Amino acid sequence: MNKKLFLFDLDWTVIYTGGAGIWALNHAFMEHYQVPEAMKGISPDGKTDPAIVREMIRVHLGRDAKEKEIEAVCKSYVDRLPVEVAKSPGYRILPGIPALLDALSQRSDVLVGLGTGNLEGGAQAKLARADLMRYFKFGGYANDSEIRPDLLRAGVRRGESLAGGTVPPRQVTVIGDNFRDVEAGQAIGAVSVAVASGPMKYDELATYKPDHIFHDLSDTAKVLEALL
Repeated sequence: MNKKLFLFDLDWTVIYTGGAGIWALNHAFMEHYQVPEAMKGISPDGKTDPAIVREMIRVHLGRDAKEKEIEAVCKSYVDRLPVEVAKSPGYRILPGIPALLDALSQRSDVLVGLGTGNLEGGAQAKLARADLMRYFKFGGYANDSEIRPDLLRAGVRRGESLAGGTVPPRQVTVIGDNFRDVEAGQAIGAVSVAVASGPMKYDELATYKPDHIFHDLSDTAKVLEALL
Protein backbone atom coordinates (compact mmCIF):
# COMPACT_ATOMS: atom_id res chain seq x y z
CA MET A 1 0.00 0.00 0.00
CA ASN A 2 1.77 3.14 -1.23
CA LYS A 3 -1.01 5.65 -0.72
CA LYS A 4 -0.53 8.63 1.57
CA LEU A 5 -3.47 10.26 3.35
CA PHE A 6 -3.54 13.97 4.12
CA LEU A 7 -6.06 15.15 6.70
CA PHE A 8 -6.50 18.92 6.85
CA ASP A 9 -8.06 20.84 9.68
CA LEU A 10 -10.46 23.48 8.32
CA ASP A 11 -10.75 26.73 10.31
CA TRP A 12 -7.54 28.79 10.33
CA THR A 13 -5.79 26.04 8.32
CA VAL A 14 -7.67 26.03 5.01
CA ILE A 15 -9.96 29.06 5.40
CA TYR A 16 -10.95 31.77 7.84
CA THR A 17 -14.67 32.47 7.81
CA GLY A 18 -14.34 35.93 9.31
CA GLY A 19 -16.49 35.00 12.29
CA ALA A 20 -19.32 33.29 10.41
CA GLY A 21 -19.18 30.24 12.67
CA ILE A 22 -19.47 32.33 15.82
CA TRP A 23 -22.41 34.31 14.39
CA ALA A 24 -24.17 31.09 13.40
CA LEU A 25 -23.63 29.61 16.88
CA ASN A 26 -24.96 32.82 18.46
CA HIS A 27 -28.03 32.65 16.21
CA ALA A 28 -28.67 28.98 17.04
CA PHE A 29 -28.33 29.50 20.78
CA MET A 30 -30.58 32.55 20.70
CA GLU A 31 -33.16 30.54 18.76
CA HIS A 32 -33.25 27.77 21.37
CA TYR A 33 -32.53 29.57 24.64
CA GLN A 34 -33.02 33.32 24.03
CA VAL A 35 -29.47 34.03 25.20
CA PRO A 36 -27.81 36.72 23.04
CA GLU A 37 -24.13 36.62 22.00
CA ALA A 38 -23.66 33.27 23.69
CA MET A 39 -20.19 32.76 22.19
CA LYS A 40 -18.78 35.79 23.99
CA GLY A 41 -16.00 34.55 26.22
CA ILE A 42 -15.97 31.05 24.70
CA SER A 43 -13.04 30.08 22.50
CA PRO A 44 -13.90 27.63 19.69
CA ASP A 45 -10.29 27.10 18.59
CA GLY A 46 -9.45 23.45 18.10
CA LYS A 47 -12.72 22.23 19.61
CA THR A 48 -15.41 20.14 17.95
CA ASP A 49 -18.79 21.74 17.24
CA PRO A 50 -20.72 19.53 19.69
CA ALA A 51 -18.12 20.23 22.40
CA ILE A 52 -18.56 23.97 21.84
CA VAL A 53 -22.33 23.68 22.18
CA ARG A 54 -21.88 21.55 25.31
CA GLU A 55 -19.69 24.31 26.78
CA MET A 56 -22.21 27.02 25.83
CA ILE A 57 -24.98 25.19 27.69
CA ARG A 58 -22.80 24.65 30.73
CA VAL A 59 -21.70 28.31 30.85
CA HIS A 60 -25.04 29.97 30.14
CA LEU A 61 -27.52 27.51 31.59
CA GLY A 62 -25.40 26.23 34.45
CA ARG A 63 -25.98 22.54 33.82
CA ASP A 64 -24.87 19.61 31.72
CA ALA A 65 -26.31 19.36 28.25
CA LYS A 66 -28.57 16.57 27.05
CA GLU A 67 -27.47 14.88 23.85
CA LYS A 68 -30.70 15.78 22.04
CA GLU A 69 -30.15 19.43 22.98
CA ILE A 70 -26.70 19.37 21.44
CA GLU A 71 -28.08 17.78 18.29
CA ALA A 72 -30.84 20.40 18.04
CA VAL A 73 -28.52 23.37 18.49
CA CYS A 74 -25.98 21.89 16.08
CA LYS A 75 -28.69 21.44 13.44
CA SER A 76 -29.78 25.07 13.82
CA TYR A 77 -26.13 26.13 13.62
CA VAL A 78 -25.44 24.19 10.41
CA ASP A 79 -28.70 25.47 8.88
CA ARG A 80 -27.63 29.06 9.62
CA LEU A 81 -24.03 28.78 8.45
CA PRO A 82 -24.61 29.34 4.70
CA VAL A 83 -26.26 32.69 5.47
CA GLU A 84 -23.41 33.84 7.69
CA VAL A 85 -20.65 32.55 5.41
CA ALA A 86 -22.16 34.28 2.38
CA LYS A 87 -22.26 37.69 4.05
CA SER A 88 -18.99 37.55 6.00
CA PRO A 89 -16.70 40.38 4.82
CA GLY A 90 -13.64 38.77 6.43
CA TYR A 91 -13.93 35.37 4.71
CA ARG A 92 -10.68 34.32 3.07
CA ILE A 93 -8.66 31.35 1.87
CA LEU A 94 -5.41 31.03 3.79
CA PRO A 95 -1.99 31.45 2.15
CA GLY A 96 -0.85 28.70 -0.19
CA ILE A 97 -3.94 26.52 0.17
CA PRO A 98 -5.20 26.51 -3.45
CA ALA A 99 -1.75 25.73 -4.86
CA LEU A 100 -1.06 23.04 -2.26
CA LEU A 101 -4.43 21.34 -2.77
CA ASP A 102 -3.96 21.49 -6.54
CA ALA A 103 -0.52 19.90 -6.28
CA LEU A 104 -1.63 17.14 -3.91
CA SER A 105 -4.77 16.34 -5.91
CA GLN A 106 -2.69 15.70 -9.03
CA ARG A 107 -0.65 12.97 -7.35
CA SER A 108 -1.76 9.38 -7.80
CA ASP A 109 -0.15 8.36 -4.50
CA VAL A 110 -2.05 10.91 -2.37
CA LEU A 111 -5.62 11.10 -1.08
CA VAL A 112 -6.71 14.43 0.42
CA GLY A 113 -9.32 14.62 3.16
CA LEU A 114 -10.49 16.68 6.10
CA GLY A 115 -9.81 15.99 9.77
CA THR A 116 -11.90 18.67 11.41
CA GLY A 117 -13.92 19.44 14.50
CA ASN A 118 -16.63 20.79 12.21
CA LEU A 119 -19.77 18.82 11.56
CA GLU A 120 -19.75 17.55 8.00
CA GLY A 121 -22.59 19.86 6.94
CA GLY A 122 -20.80 22.78 8.55
CA ALA A 123 -17.56 22.00 6.72
CA GLN A 124 -19.43 21.87 3.42
CA ALA A 125 -21.10 25.22 4.14
CA LYS A 126 -17.82 26.87 5.07
CA LEU A 127 -15.93 25.58 2.02
CA ALA A 128 -18.70 26.18 -0.54
CA ARG A 129 -17.97 29.90 -0.90
CA ALA A 130 -14.38 29.15 -1.94
CA ASP A 131 -15.32 26.05 -3.98
CA LEU A 132 -12.75 24.00 -2.05
CA MET A 133 -14.85 21.02 -0.95
CA ARG A 134 -14.14 19.41 -4.33
CA TYR A 135 -10.59 18.68 -3.19
CA PHE A 136 -11.62 16.68 -0.13
CA LYS A 137 -12.73 13.18 -1.12
CA PHE A 138 -13.25 11.94 2.44
CA GLY A 139 -12.97 13.12 6.00
CA GLY A 140 -13.32 12.68 9.72
CA TYR A 141 -15.82 15.05 11.30
CA ALA A 142 -17.43 15.98 14.59
CA ASN A 143 -20.34 13.77 13.50
CA ASP A 144 -17.98 10.87 14.14
CA SER A 145 -16.80 11.90 17.60
CA GLU A 146 -16.26 14.85 19.94
CA ILE A 147 -12.80 13.39 20.58
CA ARG A 148 -10.32 14.58 17.99
CA PRO A 149 -8.15 11.44 17.72
CA ASP A 150 -11.30 9.36 17.21
CA LEU A 151 -12.63 11.59 14.43
CA LEU A 152 -9.22 11.42 12.77
CA ARG A 153 -9.36 7.63 12.99
CA ALA A 154 -12.77 7.75 11.27
CA GLY A 155 -11.22 9.85 8.52
CA VAL A 156 -8.36 7.39 8.12
CA ARG A 157 -10.83 4.50 7.80
CA ARG A 158 -12.65 6.34 5.01
CA GLY A 159 -9.36 7.12 3.32
CA GLU A 160 -8.34 3.49 3.53
CA SER A 161 -11.62 2.50 1.95
CA LEU A 162 -10.80 4.73 -1.01
CA ALA A 163 -7.21 3.50 -1.09
CA GLY A 164 -8.32 -0.12 -1.12
CA GLY A 165 -6.28 -1.23 1.87
CA THR A 166 -4.58 -0.39 5.14
CA VAL A 167 -2.51 2.79 5.28
CA PRO A 168 0.28 2.71 7.90
CA PRO A 169 0.06 5.52 10.49
CA ARG A 170 3.23 7.24 9.26
CA GLN A 171 1.71 7.43 5.79
CA VAL A 172 -0.98 9.66 7.29
CA THR A 173 -0.30 13.40 7.63
CA VAL A 174 -2.45 15.60 9.89
CA ILE A 175 -2.23 19.35 9.24
CA GLY A 176 -3.66 21.94 11.62
CA ASP A 177 -3.17 25.32 13.28
CA ASN A 178 -3.92 24.36 16.88
CA PHE A 179 -2.15 22.27 19.51
CA ARG A 180 -5.22 20.01 19.59
CA ASP A 181 -4.55 19.10 15.93
CA VAL A 182 -0.93 18.28 16.74
CA GLU A 183 -1.84 16.18 19.77
CA ALA A 184 -4.58 14.33 17.89
CA GLY A 185 -2.22 13.53 15.03
CA GLN A 186 0.38 12.28 17.49
CA ALA A 187 -2.27 10.18 19.25
CA ILE A 188 -3.01 8.21 16.09
CA GLY A 189 0.68 7.85 15.18
CA ALA A 190 0.43 10.15 12.14
CA VAL A 191 2.89 12.72 10.89
CA SER A 192 1.85 15.94 12.62
CA VAL A 193 2.14 19.27 10.84
CA ALA A 194 1.52 22.59 12.58
CA VAL A 195 0.90 25.78 10.65
CA ALA A 196 0.92 29.13 12.46
CA SER A 197 -1.83 30.61 10.31
CA GLY A 198 -4.29 30.91 13.21
CA PRO A 199 -4.38 32.41 16.69
CA MET A 200 -1.54 30.21 18.03
CA LYS A 201 1.95 31.57 17.41
CA TYR A 202 4.76 29.60 15.77
CA ASP A 203 6.86 29.34 18.95
CA GLU A 204 3.87 28.22 20.99
CA LEU A 205 2.99 25.50 18.49
CA ALA A 206 6.63 24.38 18.43
CA THR A 207 6.46 23.45 22.13
CA TYR A 208 4.06 20.61 21.19
CA LYS A 209 6.80 19.06 19.02
CA PRO A 210 5.00 18.54 15.69
CA ASP A 211 6.99 16.65 13.07
CA HIS A 212 6.92 19.75 10.87
CA ILE A 213 5.97 23.36 11.48
CA PHE A 214 5.42 26.23 9.06
CA HIS A 215 4.59 29.89 9.47
CA ASP A 216 2.10 29.35 6.64
CA LEU A 217 1.71 27.03 3.63
CA SER A 218 2.54 29.60 0.95
CA ASP A 219 5.77 27.94 -0.25
CA THR A 220 4.24 24.94 -2.02
CA ALA A 221 7.55 23.42 -3.12
CA LYS A 222 8.98 23.61 0.41
CA VAL A 223 5.87 22.06 1.96
CA LEU A 224 5.75 19.23 -0.58
CA GLU A 225 9.47 18.53 -0.14
CA ALA A 226 8.98 18.19 3.60
CA LEU A 227 5.83 16.11 3.52
CA LEU A 228 6.23 13.73 0.56
